[in-house]
Amino acid sequence: MVPTAPPPLFPCQDRGPIHSPPRNPPPAGCPGGCSSPSPIQFTHVEAQRLPAAPSPELPEDILMTIFAALEIPDLVRAGAVRTTWRSAYVALRDLGKHKQPQTPCLLYTSESAAGNIACLYSLVEKRLYRLTLPDPPIRRRFLIGSSLGFLVTVDELSEMQLVNPITGEQIALPSVTTMPHVKPICDDSGAVHKYEYSNNYAKRAFSTSIYAICELRESFYKKAFVFYDASTGSFIVALIHEPFGQLSFARVGDDKWTRLLPHGDYQDCTYKDGLLYAVTIRAEIHAFDLSGSAVTMKIIRGMDMNLDLDAVYIVQAPWGGLLLVSRTLEIEDPADEDADPEIPLPKYTVEIKLHKVDVGTMRLVEIDCLPDHVLFLGHNHALCLSAKEYPALNRNHAYFTDDDEYITGRKSCRRDIGVVDLGSNTKEDLVSPQLWSNWPAPVWITPNLTMMKHAWNNPCLNRRQQLSRSVVTSKS
Repeated sequence: MVPTAPPPLFPCQDRGPIHSPPRNPPPAGCPGGCSSPSPIQFTHVEAQRLPAAPSPELPEDILMTIFAALEIPDLVRAGAVRTTWRSAYVALRDLGKHKQPQTPCLLYTSESAAGNIACLYSLVEKRLYRLTLPDPPIRRRFLIGSSLGFLVTVDELSEMQLVNPITGEQIALPSVTTMPHVKPICDDSGAVHKYEYSNNYAKRAFSTSIYAICELRESFYKKAFVFYDASTGSFIVALIHEPFGQLSFARVGDDKWTRLLPHGDYQDCTYKDGLLYAVTIRAEIHAFDLSGSAVTMKIIRGMDMNLDLDAVYIVQAPWGGLLLVSRTLEIEDPADEDADPEIPLPKYTVEIKLHKVDVGTMRLVEIDCLPDHVLFLGHNHALCLSAKEYPALNRNHAYFTDDDEYITGRKSCRRDIGVVDLGSNTKEDLVSPQLWSNWPAPVWITPNLTMMKHAWNNPCLNRRQQLSRSVVTSKS
């Protein structure tokens, strides 16, 4: 059953402050506004028992040609129809000849679904898909990043994993205890049950706190990214974390995180031509060369004290060069004047500004619009896409999700998700009524069938999964 399509978006208006439409209440019986339409469900093709193909059947090469034009959700469904179709799907996936590029989708959880179910909303089809993900349950994790088709999640042990929701591949990242700020505290049996967290910076210790094993993630992690390093054929994960918005990275095969000192206050990252670019809240841009035995850093653009930004993204432009995209947020006024001041209020996007980084002077040049392009902003690796290559998307628009740095303190708040017309600066809801649970916060993801084919601490992952299941059981 295909859900009813949302109303037409983006009426043409003159540019001004962002105006939000009235917000519809969630459907009855759906806390937080969970989905009422019936989604299409699919699991991973290799795990299914498929019927034998009737005769006659199209040759595999013709099937592959047809399948190569499909978006990945439809491709996976097609591969589940019969054995010959599965064979064509697997061959297409292994050869990497599936449709490129893929259109980003919104990934979220729903209170109406099981804890290990993720929902995928296709912007092309205006349709929902349900994906069964590996343990630990996705609804018990935090989602702190999305790049190259992988989610970056944090489980109840405050440990990180990469998860490809399409293939089901899951890879453990180096332990949080390899960070210099975090030390494990073990119980009498030798199991980690607490963390000691030192809020230190530049060799100065400001304070030390003790966290329960599941509580560290509430305040330590900010945003994570996955990048492919073509020079080595490997993957790099960059992590912005506390204290003070520091930056660390790890490569496939590493058993610990490496800090990139001495700066902080980082907000966003991108990777281009072997360099990791990071931008601070004051629009200072640093470039890290990770290719050598020793990391080197160059300041590309200095700090701008005149900027007062709520959020900033560094984005690779399809025509070359870099964009800085800023986002202004406001706290929603309480409906009740006597509302409890201890209950956090939602934040909403009121303005998105665009700046081009001038290659010669490295100054920021404000631009009014992106007439032939589309932006995706949030906890994902920020994207600027060609509207010509993505005809289902609205040109000169920014699709955004909620990624406020204090988001863990606002889990119950309605998420700030929508679409902004960069020409008129007007905003529309992505869909109405809201489909997703408020927590974990939804993220944009670009479906990808690529397998990393590397074991990144798999024994460690198995141990953490067992511990995480124990935590889940103890809470049930």
